[in-house]
Amino acid sequence: MSDLATLEQSILDQIASAADEAALEAVRVSALGKKGSISALLATLGKMSPEERKTEGAKINLAKDAVTQALAARRDVLKAAALDARLAAETIDVTLPLREAPAETGRIHPLSQVWDELTTIFADMGFAVAEGPDIETDDYNFTKLNFPVGHPAREMHDTFFFNPKEDGSRMLLRTHTSPVQVRTMLTQQPPIRVICPGRTYRIDSDATHTPQFHQVEGLVIDKGSHLGHLKWILHEFCKAFFEVDHINMRFRPSFFPFTEPSLEVDIQCRRDKGEIRFGEGEDWLEILGCGMVHPNVLRACGLDPDVYQGFAWGMGIDRIAMLKYGIADLRQLFDSDVRWLSHYGFKPLDIPSIAGGLST
Repeated sequence: MSDLATLEQSILDQIASAADEAALEAVRVSALGKKGSISALLATLGKMSPEERKTEGAKINLAKDAVTQALAARRDVLKAAALDARLAAETIDVTLPLREAPAETGRIHPLSQVWDELTTIFADMGFAVAEGPDIETDDYNFTKLNFPVGHPAREMHDTFFFNPKEDGSRMLLRTHTSPVQVRTMLTQQPPIRVICPGRTYRIDSDATHTPQFHQVEGLVIDKGSHLGHLKWILHEFCKAFFEVDHINMRFRPSFFPFTEPSLEVDIQCRRDKGEIRFGEGEDWLEILGCGMVHPNVLRACGLDPDVYQGFAWGMGIDRIAMLKYGIADLRQLFDSDVRWLSHYGFKPLDIPSIAGGLST
């Protein structure tokens, strides 16, 4: 047993030099484990005489207690060191600004916003929203809308046509949302009050034209509909959309194949330092086209023009978005520039409403 003190000191030195809890556990097992050095000494007590067992047992137990206490103390030191290292690695800089929630950083595109705004305005007037396919037939896009054979819009340089079918007919990308009006008249009986927002396509591209753009058209069919109703609807829409109390409008004679009479609509504005303000000034700006639905269109859609009459109008969603929100170049609407969107976009939860405001 003369080596007990040497063994104890050796174990204490190993405990002191343990670099982490795994190394410390290895020392504990080698000393106090089932086959450990101190455990082996305790096992020899059974072969000793009672006097030796009493004397040597006390010495071994004192050594065991010393090792156990040293292990506990070293374990506390290693745990504290590990915690300090973790805290240093996971430091939070409380001086950084709070990150905005996704609902605050995301933005609604101006086109989506304007789409919602005009839908809200017309829904308040009792209009439903009608939709149709982007790929249309020549019949719905042109023939039923009173476009004569040889009209420039039917040519390849104005319209995106698909390859001819076996029967010679060709599908096309719709050039306006008027085919939705045709589909509505073919499937619904008057009275009809719908708006038709959607994507349209024409072969054109510059600062004010893109091959793909957005239109909204409106259609009212009834037995007593007349231009007075049309003028009131458009006047109320322009006041609500541009958020002004009053706005003067000017209706000029024009021509469209699908309406008779046809009108162009100008609204009062003031141009000042690159800005346009509506509802004031002495300038005029063309904003949309409209008219009474042509009797040939009614006949083509199965309605008797001697019984029913109606009116329709159409405007570019992209154009009125640019006018209202001061966007200079139409192509910017389709650039997918997040920096641009953060400037011109709208917060997702600012949903347009007549009572709460359209663009607040």
